Amino acid sequence: MQRRAFLQAALASVTLNAIPASLSASEAKIALLDSDLVYLSPYQSDGSLSRCQAEVWYAMLGADVLVCTASSSWRAQAPIKGLVRTKLWVGDLGVWKRADYGSLPAVVADASIETDEKVLALALNRFGDKYHREWKKWGPRFSRGLVDGSRTMLRYQLSS
Repeated sequence: MQRRAFLQAALASVTLNAIPASLSASEAKIALLDSDLVYLSPYQSDGSLSRCQAEVWYAMLGADVLVCTASSSWRAQAPIKGLVRTKLWVGDLGVWKRADYGSLPAVVADASIETDEKVLALALNRFGDKYHREWKKWGPRFSRGLVDGSRTMLRYQLSS
């Protein structure tokens, strides 16, 4: 009986540890529908999170998260270097350098560079709808940057 009780306790522990992670991912996916910001950080090749983190605007395209960023940024360079796995925290904590991301729902995603012209146009429209007050200033910058190469559209496909 002691062995059986030990095995049941071990199995229960593994199961309970898995629940918060899946709830957090579900919460993050729901929060993506309402939040104005995500914080993101790529995973390094050794599996640890990069110290490079950012608070960014995003738009949803289906279940994917799109981010338009400077092409020279580490966000745009990470997928080029093969660092595609990225952690996204959903919410707004104010100044990102002092942010405690652990309090936010999070999800893991795979990054890629989006180049399809139709998708880019649709994404820019989504950004305009979401950030309508700021879009008069930032819309032309995003559009020009995507044309001249100074900006890159990143697509984050959420893990299940």
